[in-house]
Amino acid sequence: MLHSDRLLPGAYDRVTGDWDDVIELAYEPQLVGPALQAFAPRAAHWTLVSSVSVYADNSTPGANELAELVEPQDLTMYPDAKVAAEKAAAERIGDRLLIARPGLIVGPGDPSDRFGYWPARMHRGGRVLTPATAGRYVQVIDVDDLAQWIVQAGVDRRIGAIDAVGAVHTMDDFFRAACTATGFDGELIAIGDDALLAHDVHYWAGPRSLPLWLPIADAGFVRRDGASFLATGGCLRPLSETLQRTLTDEVERGVDRPRRSGLTTSDEHEVLDAAR
Repeated sequence: MLHSDRLLPGAYDRVTGDWDDVIELAYEPQLVGPALQAFAPRAAHWTLVSSVSVYADNSTPGANELAELVEPQDLTMYPDAKVAAEKAAAERIGDRLLIARPGLIVGPGDPSDRFGYWPARMHRGGRVLTPATAGRYVQVIDVDDLAQWIVQAGVDRRIGAIDAVGAVHTMDDFFRAACTATGFDGELIAIGDDALLAHDVHYWAGPRSLPLWLPIADAGFVRRDGASFLATGGCLRPLSETLQRTLTDEVERGVDRPRRSGLTTSDEHEVLDAAR
C-alpha cells in the first residue's frame, strides 16, 4: 500500500513496481494530479479517503451516498477540493476506485482537538460551558475502526462511494458518556446559541469554539446513514471506549496544553460570567 500524501510530487517518479492498493489521503490539486498520473496505471485498487463534507445538504437526517455533492468551484475550500479529488480519481481509476467518506475522525493523536476537548475539559472539572443540547447530535468514527475497515476494504477490492460514519448519539447522551468516562462531578452549564454567538464563541472547531456544536439547521451533517459502512465489514466500538482511549491520550499529552479547537480557561470564564 502507498499513502500518496506522504510523498512530494517530485518523488513519485522514483517509486516503481505495481501496487495492490494505493490509499490517497491528499486532496490538494498539486498532490492529487501527480499521484494519479504516476500510480493509476499500476494500482490494482485505489482508496481515496474523502469526507462527508462533500455533500451539498447538511440539513437532512439519514442521507446516504446518493445525496447531491457540492459543485467544486473554489479549490481552496475543503469541500470543493475533496469533490474535485473524487472526480479526478474516478476519471483515472474507473472501476478500481473506492471513495471512503468518513465523518469526524476521532481518537488518540487527533490534532484537531474537536473531540478530545470534551473529555480533557471534564477531566479538569469545575463549571463546564456547553451549548444547548436540544435537537443536537454527535456522530464520530474512531480512527482505529476507520483504519481497519480501509485496509480490509482494499483487500476485498471494495469499490464505489461509502460513508464511513459512526453511530448517531444525542448530544445529551454524548455528554453523559463523557462525564462517566472522566468521573466528572462538576456542573455542566448550557448556554443558548444567541448568547454564545453574541460572545464570539464559534461553531464546531477552531480557536474560541465549542467543538462539535453546529447550527440546528446543519444537524444532518452528524446524522448520516452508516448502513453501507456496516454492510461492507465496518465495525464500531462503543462510544465509551473511544472516550476512554481519547482521555488517556489527552492526559498523556496534557489536558491544559494549547489547543487548535475549544475555549481557553480564560475564554470560558469570560463567557460564563458574562452570560450569568
